[in-house]
Amino acid sequence: MSKVFNFSGDDAFCPGGALYPSPKESSLFLSLGHHVDVYFPPCKRSRVTAPIIFTEKQKKLPSIDVLPDECLFEVLRRVSDGKERSACACVSKRWLMLLSSIRGYETVVSKPSPSSETEERSIQSAPVKPVDSIKKGEVVDPNGVEVADIETQDIEGEGHLSRCLDGKKATDVRLAAIAVGTATHGGLGKLSIRGSNPSRGVTDTGLKAIARGCPSLRALSLWNVSSVSDEGLSEIAQGCHLLEKLDLCQCPAITDASLVAIAKSCPNLTSLTIESCANIGNESLQAVGRFCPKLKFVSLKNCPLIGDQGIASLFSSAGHVLTKVKLHALNISDVSLAVIGHYGIAVTDIALIGLQSINERGFWVMGNGQGLQKLRSLAITACSGVTDLGLEALGKGCPNLKLFCLRKCAFLSDNGLVAFAKGSASLENLQLEECHRITQAGLFGVLLSCGKKLKALSLVNCFGVKELACRFPSVLPCNSLQSLSIRNFPGVGNATLAVAGRLCPKLTHLELSGLVGITDEGLFPLVQSCEAGLVKVNLSGCVNVTDKSVSAITELHGGSLEFLNVDGCKYVTDATLVAISNNCWLLSELDLSKCGITDSGIASLAGAVQLNLQILSLSGCSMLSNKSLPFLQKLGQTLMGLNIQHCNGISSSAVDLLLEQLWRCDILA
Repeated sequence: MSKVFNFSGDDAFCPGGALYPSPKESSLFLSLGHHVDVYFPPCKRSRVTAPIIFTEKQKKLPSIDVLPDECLFEVLRRVSDGKERSACACVSKRWLMLLSSIRGYETVVSKPSPSSETEERSIQSAPVKPVDSIKKGEVVDPNGVEVADIETQDIEGEGHLSRCLDGKKATDVRLAAIAVGTATHGGLGKLSIRGSNPSRGVTDTGLKAIARGCPSLRALSLWNVSSVSDEGLSEIAQGCHLLEKLDLCQCPAITDASLVAIAKSCPNLTSLTIESCANIGNESLQAVGRFCPKLKFVSLKNCPLIGDQGIASLFSSAGHVLTKVKLHALNISDVSLAVIGHYGIAVTDIALIGLQSINERGFWVMGNGQGLQKLRSLAITACSGVTDLGLEALGKGCPNLKLFCLRKCAFLSDNGLVAFAKGSASLENLQLEECHRITQAGLFGVLLSCGKKLKALSLVNCFGVKELACRFPSVLPCNSLQSLSIRNFPGVGNATLAVAGRLCPKLTHLELSGLVGITDEGLFPLVQSCEAGLVKVNLSGCVNVTDKSVSAITELHGGSLEFLNVDGCKYVTDATLVAISNNCWLLSELDLSKCGITDSGIASLAGAVQLNLQILSLSGCSMLSNKSLPFLQKLGQTLMGLNIQHCNGISSSAVDLLLEQLWRCDILA
């Protein structure tokens, strides 16, 4: 150290030499007496740091990440093997997006030499999962962004894979991973995107990846995807020529331009659904009708730009192939219905909902167009233009109509309904809901007019149907009617049921829901008149029905009864359960919610040898207690579903025990 600082020893610090040559003389420096202790800290030499040496900065090793996207694209498109592509996609988000942008024809396929194959096998690492199947968080790119944050669902359908992305799961990265990964599994056949991630959701980039990597795509559904525009859907048209089904809902950025491209490039299109798309109009329907010869199904809802011109063009071009049509809340007039009635020669199912601009003339012309000879199902909802005249014309103009559903049509009366029934010689199923001008005269007139064909009659919330004030004349019964459903009719009472019993002796399905006016006096004769044997009985909300009529149902029809619902019938007690245990052999579903049953009744059910219940509902049965636990456990040997909600007498510990022992049964508690 002395050489570094150019001195030979300690004396160099004091050129004149030591102050005290003898250590003994050091005491002369400070004389304080013998009674004072003075501390002198040891003398330390100053710390001397080594001189700073400056060196050149170490150079980074070469990396493929420094390549621009164009060069890396050229490298990746030469990876033709599916497993190798999946492995490359797992490297980073950048590699994944570049791989998803490579079209099939851009891939360079080269056959490796034998030496290269041997070398590849020698350096091959452990098998790499396909990018489409790796779990969340398994791979991240250098920036920490998850590359394979994918949770997909495999659904077998016509030999193709199906993927569904909902809400936050719907991102461009996921679509890119699907595009790359499904290529090694037979190709993507169905893709459904419902909603989008609010921060990094689906855009045209993700849809482009699907278009370039999934040429086998046959069904595409986009719901509430506001960031996808014509650019992305046009790529689908360019890359997915096998597309058969397109479903667009709440896609405001998509216009006629991309729909026209789809129509021109996808001749196999068979199904088109457009809902709440404000910028899609008549031009799209014109192109679809002209360029899609296999079109079978069209559903249009709440599209303000679609009018008579689009509907007329569609049916005049594709009316000979279209089979199912649904028009909901469109700005169309009588002209559209006239075109449908004339050109819809292949149509079998029509649904017209909320068409407020159509008048009586539209339905009349539609029926007289003579083009709906193959129509089998017609549903009309909330169309104020439905009147007696138009309905009569529809009945005559649709000779093969089997199902007719009419909802919220306030101007239809008994005369129009009976005239329609007389004209529809093939009618098998009639459903009426909230048609308040219909009365008993219209209903019984339908039964008399369709006595040889009608199999099912359903009536819901028709307040014009009131209790009969006089005796109904004797008429021939409707021996074809098998199903009768009357729901929420405040005016229906025992007299109406008595007439129904005489007119409908072949009933197998009986639903009388919410009829507070009926009692055992009206229900018992109806049950007795059913000669064919009841299979399904629903008496929910019939609060005045008691054990007398319900027990009669089990005694008279126990050999055929499979379904019984007495929800809310508070006068149904353990006596009914005893009758069920003694008479019902085929009963599989029983609903006793809010009934007056006790633990004794459950014991009777559990003791039945021949009973094999699968669904049992005891919701709101307040008189049940923990004593029912062993009986429920015994019933659980065959039960698939058990509802014991709001049974306050059953403790939570008993419920836990049931959940543990009946692990095969779906229990609601």
